[in-house]
Amino acid sequence: MTAMSGQVWVSLISLGGVALGSMLSYLVQHRTQQSAERAEQQRQQIALSETRRAERLTLLERFIEVGAEAERAAFSRPAEFDDTHPWHRTTQDVMNRLWVAERLLRIQFPLPVHDAARAYFLDLNRTVWEGLPDGESVRDYLEDNRLAFLDAARAVMG
Repeated sequence: MTAMSGQVWVSLISLGGVALGSMLSYLVQHRTQQSAERAEQQRQQIALSETRRAERLTLLERFIEVGAEAERAAFSRPAEFDDTHPWHRTTQDVMNRLWVAERLLRIQFPLPVHDAARAYFLDLNRTVWEGLPDGESVRDYLEDNRLAFLDAARAVMG
C-alpha cells in the first residue's frame, strides 16, 4: 500500500507540475498577445496621426498657393472691368478655389486656424473685387491677417 501511495503522490505532483506549467504558459502567451495588440494599436495611431498631418499640410499648401494667386490678381486688378474681361474670368476661378480651400481648413483644423484663414480670405476677397483706396498697398493691407493665419497654422502643426 505504501508503494501505491508513493505512486499516487508522484502522479499528483507530476499532474500539478503539468497544470502549473500550462497555467504559466497560458499567462505568458496572454501577456504577449496583449502586448502585441497594444503595440499594433500604437502603430496604427501613429500612422493615423502622420496621415492627418500630411492631409493638413496639403490643405495649408493649397490655401497658401491659391491665396498667393488671389493676391497676384489683387495686384493686377484693372481699374475698369466687367464679367467678360479676361482678368475677371481668371480671378473668379481663383477666388472660387480659395473659397473651397478656406472651407476645407474649417473641417480639418481647430477654429482659431479657420478664423484666421477666414479673416485673411475676407480681406483678400474685398481687395480683389472692390480694390483699395488710393495710396493703400495691397501687401500692407493683407499682411496682418496673412501673418495671423500663418502663425495660427504653425502653432497647430507644431
